[in-house]
Amino acid sequence: MSTAKAGAAPARGQSRGADRRWIALAVLCVAALVISVDLTVLQLAIPSLTEDMNPSASQILWIADIYGLVMAGLLITMGIIGDRIGRKKLLVLGAVLFGGASALTAWAPNPESLIAGRALLGVAGATIYPTTLSIIRNIFTNTKERTVAIGIWTGMISGGTALGPIVGGPLLNNFWWGSVFLINVPLMAVVFLGGLILLPESRNPKPGRLDLFSVVLSVIGILAVVYAIQESVRDGFGEPRIYGTAAAGVVALLLFVWRQTRLAEPILDVHLFRNRAFSGAFVANSFTMFGSVGVLLLISQYLQFVHDWSPMRAALALLPPAGMGMICAPLVVQLIPRLGQARTVALGLALLSSAMFLYSRADVNAGYTALLIPTLLHGIAVSCIFACTVEMIVSSAPPEKSGIASGIATTGGELGAAMGMAVLGTVLNTIYHRRIDLPDGVTGQARRLASDSLGSAIDVAGHEPAGLSKEILASAKSAFMDGMHLAVVINGTILLAICLFTLYSARGLPKILPHHEEEAGRDTVPGQTQHTTTDAGVRG
Repeated sequence: MSTAKAGAAPARGQSRGADRRWIALAVLCVAALVISVDLTVLQLAIPSLTEDMNPSASQILWIADIYGLVMAGLLITMGIIGDRIGRKKLLVLGAVLFGGASALTAWAPNPESLIAGRALLGVAGATIYPTTLSIIRNIFTNTKERTVAIGIWTGMISGGTALGPIVGGPLLNNFWWGSVFLINVPLMAVVFLGGLILLPESRNPKPGRLDLFSVVLSVIGILAVVYAIQESVRDGFGEPRIYGTAAAGVVALLLFVWRQTRLAEPILDVHLFRNRAFSGAFVANSFTMFGSVGVLLLISQYLQFVHDWSPMRAALALLPPAGMGMICAPLVVQLIPRLGQARTVALGLALLSSAMFLYSRADVNAGYTALLIPTLLHGIAVSCIFACTVEMIVSSAPPEKSGIASGIATTGGELGAAMGMAVLGTVLNTIYHRRIDLPDGVTGQARRLASDSLGSAIDVAGHEPAGLSKEILASAKSAFMDGMHLAVVINGTILLAICLFTLYSARGLPKILPHHEEEAGRDTVPGQTQHTTTDAGVRG
């Protein structure tokens, strides 16, 4: 009798521990959702804050871009800091900073203050984004559970970017533009309290010497490259300041990599990229962001400019891929025992490539139904890819370095997204400039504007007589569709090549990497001391 009771007690303890892990995951997902929502929530608020503050064109661009730019530049650095000072500590500090920066941004009195507030949000976001992932790596040491958890986390990240405009719309209809930031405050309060109560502390017990010069090189390199890519989308790569900045960024990153090979205690083990599982997952993860974010930007423009949909309606139309990703991501774990992680990623890339080719069937007269199947396929594909690639990247590094591994995974995604928008946007614009054939009645400045972009052509057409306006719109929309078709076909071809690369890199690898199996069953109970090399001995 007493033996039965003694056996039941640990079972109940394990059950409570498992419950606490999933509640802790919910807290981490709230944090990830807020970070990703803030990437796009400002899209619908730009007109109202422009009316209120009257910022210059340059200031509007900085208001929109500075958050993502700063966050991308600091992800690896914050991953390093989390490994050293404690991931729980960095997360709760980040939640306080993000909540405070949101309040400051909401009440910004002028454009300069708003830009500074958005930059501070980027710093706070960089502390939270990779830290949530590295904490998941440490509290879910069972492979199957960790894959499910990361699938849910990636679904929140993907869903958040789609939800940004949808969350912002009702707030702007009832309150002022600052409300899109103020809503972050109570959500970050939940993250702060939940983090303190539920999360265990973990850090690298022997972090070694921190090479500050390496940190500076990584920040400068990533910031410069991402800035150059973002600017090239608007102004083209021919501007001296853009290719000069890009060159400086590449040089800084090359120096960073070279320095890591010379240090006795490098902050990034570049030899990780010799690991075929790690490098294959990193490439697949980055190019998935390349293809996914880039094409969704084109589809948004297609719906708004070609079909004259409002930004809110276009955002709602793009919910299916995000919703499908959120639903399917946790289910991907069922495929892995049958296909293996790498082949599940390859399947996702094949599906994503197919979605790109299906997007090419859209035309000026096609309705939303022409997009419905590829967008749903898009969502399923992304969930297959991210649930595996992110898990493979963070698990390829030792547990005590999960922060830096998470920083690498998230930075690769940010760089891929920026490159996708730049490359696909350049293809679209190049074909548009070549194919547009304006009627003779459009001359001078109006002709130059209409030849620049479809949005400008629509503005020009609005000031012309009805007959001429119809011809302008027909030519501009036809040129836009030619550019979009080529862009999505190129995108699909690239993704198909990455699919083949993933299969090649998976040759001879087991379905699940050996170190995953070695860790199976050593689950960490949030709030209890972790008996692993990553634990700092601090209770939640």
